[in-house]
Amino acid sequence: MQQHVSLLPYNTFGLPVIAEHFYAFHSVEDLRLALRQTPPPYLILGGGSNMLFTQNPQATVLKNEIGGMEVLRTFKNKVWVKVGGGVVWHDFVLWAVAQGFGGVENLSLIPGTVGAAPVQNIGAYGVELKDVMLRLEALDLTSGMIWNFDNEACHFGYRDSIFKREAKGRYCIVSVTFSLTIAQHRLALSYGDIQRTLAEHGAPNPPGIADISKAVVAIRSSKLPDPAKIGNCGSFFKNPETERAVLDRIRQNHPQAPAYELPDGRVKIPAGWLIEQCGWKGKRVGNTGCYEKQALVLVNYGGATGEEVKNLAHAIIASVQEKFGITLEPEVNIL
Repeated sequence: MQQHVSLLPYNTFGLPVIAEHFYAFHSVEDLRLALRQTPPPYLILGGGSNMLFTQNPQATVLKNEIGGMEVLRTFKNKVWVKVGGGVVWHDFVLWAVAQGFGGVENLSLIPGTVGAAPVQNIGAYGVELKDVMLRLEALDLTSGMIWNFDNEACHFGYRDSIFKREAKGRYCIVSVTFSLTIAQHRLALSYGDIQRTLAEHGAPNPPGIADISKAVVAIRSSKLPDPAKIGNCGSFFKNPETERAVLDRIRQNHPQAPAYELPDGRVKIPAGWLIEQCGWKGKRVGNTGCYEKQALVLVNYGGATGEEVKNLAHAIIASVQEKFGITLEPEVNIL
């Protein structure tokens, strides 16, 4: 265990907060040892790509570095792959694509770790983690026991899971098992600019999973800032899901307002569009601001505090609420 450790390298907003107690673990037994040696409460840290620290964490920080990618079973058209919770998510995606395993290619370049992915039910370009996750192993931070959660037990929702609600702070996800395709891949091509980008790259028709992964990487790289250069956590807000009547009301003054149909009859309105209509895109406030290429991304231009970013987020929420009557919810965990 280390004392007084700067978390500057461990959070993508680039905030210089200090952990009084810090322990990086590489296995389940390592984690159990950490729990015996360090005082609660605990904060599990993966890639630090979905956290906004507004103060020094009032908890022992446990950094998940459990590695490994293993094929468990192979079937005619699919494969089960077990991945360590500390594996960098994009490294796993690249490995899966290189093996010819389909299902996660649309999730390329999402920051963070495999263990953090189910907490958020990460998603992009028409695919979510719940679409490919078979089960996961989670260690109970109180008892040290390993519990298995199948897909249904995770209670996945839009950027949501049991680990963000009733089980918040109770478990550390040590491994995730995925069910991926090895033939007859189910390609998701209809969302965003994927088809246009594939055409620009001269991809075959139909494209392969590697083509889709490269297209997604190109799209994300063109819209989102590199955290190594500009501190950020990617999409800061969830896209609000609302009744169609709300969209109809908005389109009275904004006929071109974008929206996506949901299976339950409601609609999802892009938060970035709402924020941009309120004049925030590219706007700088002190050391923070809205990214010039994507209003959904709040950035640290250098020297910002977590409190500054939080205040900007609250100002944006109030602005969208006043103009559209919609309350944005942060996707990022604010600590």
